[in-house]
Amino acid sequence: MHDTSETPIIIVDDEPHMRFTTGQTLELAGYRPLPIASAEEALANLDADFAGVVVSDIRMPGMDGMALLREIHGRDPDLPVILITGHGDVSTAVTAMRDGAWDFLEKPFAGDQLVEVVRRGVETRRLALENRHLRAELEAQQSAPGPRLVGRTESIARLATMVSRISQVEADVLLFGETGAGKDLIARAIHERSRRSGAPFVAINCGAVPESIIESELFGHEKGAFTGAVERRIGKFEHAQGGTVFLDEIESMPMSLQVRLLRVLQERAVERLGSNNAIELDIRVIAATKIDLKAAAEAGQFREDLYYRLNVVTLPIPPLRERREDIPLLFQHFAVVAATRSGQEAPPLDSAGVAALLAHDWPGNVRELRNLAERYVLIGGAWDYRLDALMNDSDGSSGELALSRQVEMFEKSLIDQALTRCRGRINEVCERLGVPRKTLYDKFKKYELRPEVYRHREDDAASDGK
Repeated sequence: MHDTSETPIIIVDDEPHMRFTTGQTLELAGYRPLPIASAEEALANLDADFAGVVVSDIRMPGMDGMALLREIHGRDPDLPVILITGHGDVSTAVTAMRDGAWDFLEKPFAGDQLVEVVRRGVETRRLALENRHLRAELEAQQSAPGPRLVGRTESIARLATMVSRISQVEADVLLFGETGAGKDLIARAIHERSRRSGAPFVAINCGAVPESIIESELFGHEKGAFTGAVERRIGKFEHAQGGTVFLDEIESMPMSLQVRLLRVLQERAVERLGSNNAIELDIRVIAATKIDLKAAAEAGQFREDLYYRLNVVTLPIPPLRERREDIPLLFQHFAVVAATRSGQEAPPLDSAGVAALLAHDWPGNVRELRNLAERYVLIGGAWDYRLDALMNDSDGSSGELALSRQVEMFEKSLIDQALTRCRGRINEVCERLGVPRKTLYDKFKKYELRPEVYRHREDDAASDGK
């Protein structure tokens, strides 16, 4: 349930007593009425981010309500316009709905009827603006170099900082994280932000390639090097010349090949199978693992010298359950991506949906969340866009959190969203959430939120895009 206090509602009517009574009803319901006598004046009070709805009489001198509706939707088709019709004027109401009116009220109407129609309109507007802002943010990020690291938690902020720094140096990198945590995305982000971005990014899953051919895949071979080698083959390392090689599931690499990999890393040269000529390499190697390689080395399951050679720079990638406050933002991001790709609209995410996302344990991490967001866009309508039903139908297992923890995460998510929309302005956050300043500062301390970070976030984003 979102706080409606200070949500502006434009009331357009040429009769003063109607403006007064309608405004009084909405003010008692917690809204901020803006009574206006003409359609022309109403248009002057609208902007692209107007957060409320418009309630307008149809019959007015000059520009009437129907003309106002068409003008508003010419500017912003997502802005709900509620029209007030005369008693028994059914044909006008039908025309209004056909022309895009969000709803209509027939005089005389009850105050609770007005409040309910406005409440639904305000919620629709809020979700439309959130979707619009997210889509704009996505488009802006797509113009920036490299894949986007989505999240506001401290752990993801640290990771983004490290990715930016590492991309500017030539060190090999070891990524450590659970399955689905986003190791491939981080590898691509490092590559795309580096001077090597114009050269190939070559990825190979060491656990998916049969051991019988992985040596040829990595290092290449000459014609006749072995039975079946009917022509020369360029290996992954040589193909990545000038760019980046990403070795996923490095722990699955056969021990015999680990020796050759160590030599490639040390000498920056490769020999094709069946050749004695070394080919110099200009590459960066990024390896990824989901296990503790140091423990594997100590157990004799991974070469210790290769581990220490790879361990120059290690980036741990946090699992999704350790940054739960990022889950709603990530989900919306993936939903907008899926909707854009499929030419559909991303369905809005309501409070119940956020609660369902936060309650899940996400064993498949970001990959599982992305798959759910895509399902939500493509087939969520079959479940009336109820995330709990859609999640129960999926193969993922559900984890349970204590109610108090779910409430805390939801509360932090709401405060984070308010800080983002208000760009860290405390007074506006207090008004939006309907809480006293002292209570809000107590919440900041509890959840380790710093308003000044949100004030500078837009400037930082702009500078990153340069």
